[in-house]
Amino acid sequence: MTNCSNLYFLSTLACQLADCLSKDDLSVLATELTTLGDMLAVLLAKQAACEKE
Repeated sequence: MTNCSNLYFLSTLACQLADCLSKDDLSVLATELTTLGDMLAVLLAKQAACEKE
């Protein structure tokens, strides 16, 4: 349960952003953050594949 602090932080951040941003802005931000996560996953996969060669 050592990573629970990250979950509490992210939950708090999400609630604060939801209170401050419009629905449209929040939707765009959510999509951009999902894209960022996907891009990071691709970079990590490429790095792992290159290390195996």
